[in-house]
Amino acid sequence: MTGPAGSGRLLPASGSAAGRLWNCLPLSDGERNCEVTPEELLYRKTHEWVAVETDATGAKIATVGISAFALEALTDLVYIDLPEAGRKVSAGEPFGEVESVKAVSDLYSPVAGEIIEVNSALTDQLERLSEDPYGKGWLVKIRISDESALGELLDYATYQKQCQEEMADD
Repeated sequence: MTGPAGSGRLLPASGSAAGRLWNCLPLSDGERNCEVTPEELLYRKTHEWVAVETDATGAKIATVGISAFALEALTDLVYIDLPEAGRKVSAGEPFGEVESVKAVSDLYSPVAGEIIEVNSALTDQLERLSEDPYGKGWLVKIRISDESALGELLDYATYQKQCQEEMADD
């Protein structure tokens, strides 16, 4: 669902917990001003977050990023490898990787579909990930072809519990 004709405003997917928050307005420089709250996102156990919105055609679009918890654990990022738009991915499949001074970690798709947009600015501005992981630090947008994987994602409270357990194990 979209806002007023020509506004460029994307409205949330109805019935989606993550979709209630993704509110984007185009800026004059071609970027979008998006307000995302971590409490309303969905998460993979591998620390990718997802926000779901519905575009003008009725298609469900998943915006994917890395959680602040994961970025804190990785510390100093040195490289990110992101896919090209047009690539088809399956839920749970790696679509890229992020490298820090500590480790190289795969990035996993939370949903099945086609990557329709890539945040290529991250390759030259890795600091965006740490500075704004839930805004300008998004990684890819995926046109969802199968919504079943959304039911396997964690809500914020469950994800926070997982993060606390991981910290206790260290």
